[in-house]
Amino acid sequence: MKLSFNVKDKTQPDPFIFEDAGTFYLYVTAGDGVEVYTCDALMGQWQYRGIAAAFADAHSYWAPSVIRLGDTYYMYVSCERNGNFQFLHAARAAHPLGPFTDEVCLYDRFSIDSHMVKTDAGLFLFYAEDNTDCALVGTRVFVDRFLDPYTPAHNPRELLTPEFDEEKFTPKCVNGHNWYTLEGPFWFSCGGWQYLMYSAGCFQDETYHIGYAAAHTDEQDLTKVDFVKVKNGDAFSPVLIANEFEEGTGHHSVICTDGAYYAIYHGRDYRNKTSRGYDERRTARICRLHVNDGRITAERYEDHL
Repeated sequence: MKLSFNVKDKTQPDPFIFEDAGTFYLYVTAGDGVEVYTCDALMGQWQYRGIAAAFADAHSYWAPSVIRLGDTYYMYVSCERNGNFQFLHAARAAHPLGPFTDEVCLYDRFSIDSHMVKTDAGLFLFYAEDNTDCALVGTRVFVDRFLDPYTPAHNPRELLTPEFDEEKFTPKCVNGHNWYTLEGPFWFSCGGWQYLMYSAGCFQDETYHIGYAAAHTDEQDLTKVDFVKVKNGDAFSPVLIANEFEEGTGHHSVICTDGAYYAIYHGRDYRNKTSRGYDERRTARICRLHVNDGRITAERYEDHL
C-alpha cells in the first residue's frame, strides 16, 4: 500500500524510516540533497520538510540512513562529489531534520546503501560495494566495524553473495560477464535471531526484489555473524517482488511499532512497458511483516495495510 504524502510532484526512492520522540521521519534519495518527510503516524499524511543534508559540490544523494547516538544524529549517505561516483559519507546534526553537516568521506571507492547499527559490541555499518574478483561479479553486501561514528576500521567482511539468475542487474554486463546486484541491507534482531534483509536484481524493472538472511545467535560483534540466505529449499524465494499491482519493489527499511513489524519500501504502480524505457516513478509503500523463528513473510495489499 502506498503511503500518503502532502506533495504530488515528488518520488521517494530508497525510503529509510526513523522514529524519534514520537515523530516518524522518512529520508529518501534525491538529486540536490537528502529529502525528508515527517508524520505522527505511519498511516497518516506525510509532510515534506525539505532538504536535510546537502554538501558542497555534491549531487545525486543515494539511500540515506540515520542513527541517534546520545544527543547527536548521524546520517550515512552516498553521493557524487569531486568526480567520484557514489562514495559513502557521514554527517551529523542536532535534530533529525538537520541540517546534517561536518561531512566526512568514509571510503575511497564505490560504496552505497548504508545501515548503521549499534550493539553492545559497538558500531557496525552494513553497506554495499562491488566485488569483481569472483565468479559472479557485481555488488555485494558487506559489514565494517566503526571505531566512532566517523571512523571505519577498514576491515570489511563480505556477508552476502549472489546465487540466482534473478539477482542479475539485467541491463549491465562487464567484460562479457553478467553483473549481479545485492544491495540495500537492513539489519534487525528479534527473538534470538538476527536478520539481514537486502534488495537484489535491477531496480529499473520487475526483477527487483527483497530477500533476507538469518542467523540464530546472540553474537554482538556483527562482523562475526554468519548470515545464511533463507530460501525455499535451494530455490529463489523473495519476501517482496513484483505482483499484479506494483513492480520494482525493494530498497526498504523496517520499523517495529506497537509490537508489529512493517517494511517501508519503494515501488512503482505496475503498468505495461513503454518504448521510453525507465522513468522515475518510485514511491514509498508499506506492508506488514511477520517475523518468527528465523522466518519473514510479507502481507501486502493494494488499498489497505
